[in-house]
Amino acid sequence: MGYLEKRGLKGPWLLDGAGGDNFSLAVVIPALAESRTLPATLASLERNPADFLERTLVVAVVNNTPQAREADREDNRQTLAQLKRYSGPLRLAWVDAASSGRELPLGEGVGSARKIGFDLVLRHCRNNRGPPAILVSLDADTLVDENYLAAIDSHFRCHDEGGAVLPFRHRCCGHPAIDRAIAQYELFLRGYVLGLSWAGSPYAWHTIGSAIACRADAYVACGGMNRRPSAEDFYFVQQLVKTCGVTPLHGTVVGPSPRPSRRVPFGTGPTVAGLLGTPGKGLDFYPVEAFDILKEWLATMARNHGDEGRFLLDKARNLSPHLENFLQMLNFAENWRKLQRNHGDPQRLLAAFHGWFDGLRTRQLLHRLACNPFSWRHSDQSVPPLMKRLLLPLSPHPQVQLEILRCHQGAYPAIAGARCGQSTLFNAPTP
Repeated sequence: MGYLEKRGLKGPWLLDGAGGDNFSLAVVIPALAESRTLPATLASLERNPADFLERTLVVAVVNNTPQAREADREDNRQTLAQLKRYSGPLRLAWVDAASSGRELPLGEGVGSARKIGFDLVLRHCRNNRGPPAILVSLDADTLVDENYLAAIDSHFRCHDEGGAVLPFRHRCCGHPAIDRAIAQYELFLRGYVLGLSWAGSPYAWHTIGSAIACRADAYVACGGMNRRPSAEDFYFVQQLVKTCGVTPLHGTVVGPSPRPSRRVPFGTGPTVAGLLGTPGKGLDFYPVEAFDILKEWLATMARNHGDEGRFLLDKARNLSPHLENFLQMLNFAENWRKLQRNHGDPQRLLAAFHGWFDGLRTRQLLHRLACNPFSWRHSDQSVPPLMKRLLLPLSPHPQVQLEILRCHQGAYPAIAGARCGQSTLFNAPTP
């Protein structure tokens, strides 16, 4: 029994519009009340070369739950009408997961919408000959470059790993308060990934829903998209890391929207809305000392993989009693004993450890360390020390720090400058 039979999402949903199975890429776009923004996203895709458009299936999943606001339901009806009238160059399909009898189950959201789209695409590419199709996750308020499809196609031709994350730069909107808020949030995201990179974590990846791609066989191997109403991107990338590997994609940049929103519990929209609602209060950043402890812990595991769990806990206590307490809470010694018993090869043992001490547990550890014994920090107490550790150019200005990190992490301004902003986000000089 295959993935679709065991784990595919069952329901009344079908692909309407463009069909066929002769495609090599599929872009899935969940849309909830996006009648004003989806046309611009599709227009940015249309600017890609015609030969790539011919072999790319674009799927919009228009969705809501039965308890959705009437305004959102009406907006979705308008979106479905727009899609039915579409006559452009895209091979455009859509899924009605919004009309009565076709809504998402209660309590579900963007994770289920993405899963519906990807699972339906899988049913249509079963008969594809040649390499597995590439599945791409995008959002209905995100713009892409003219070389977006070509860069994704080229990346997977050159890399064996099953997953990829794309560079991103949040767009500026011209509203000073919103632009300041999204810049601070993006600096937080980039500082967190920079800290993970410094620590040597295999989970040092941005998890932005509009900036993820994978091969179809990798999608199946990792269990498919999860159904979480938020943070679905975090857990999906985590599973790709564990099962098929992830690499950074270069050469193109996506431009997510900076708009505030309360539709999900956390993420870009709620964070921006929260910053706008509390002027003068900034985001709390992880202390650099927490990343230092994580780095030493991961290095300890790499050097001492033959040790028993109790000896490793002693080493953890020498690094930080709070680290040891966290590991005790996770029953580390017993879990480590099981991993050693099941994996005799050192490389496989270390990989299994990272599968156990995954991105979620890494974040939980850093959060605990940030609360005790350290404290949450202002950006200027967290980001510059991390940049110094990685020998990056230094600046006291957050706007310049952001631009340095964007370039360091592959989001070069020359690629997406026209739509995503270069330094216009702050009206400050680039480094």
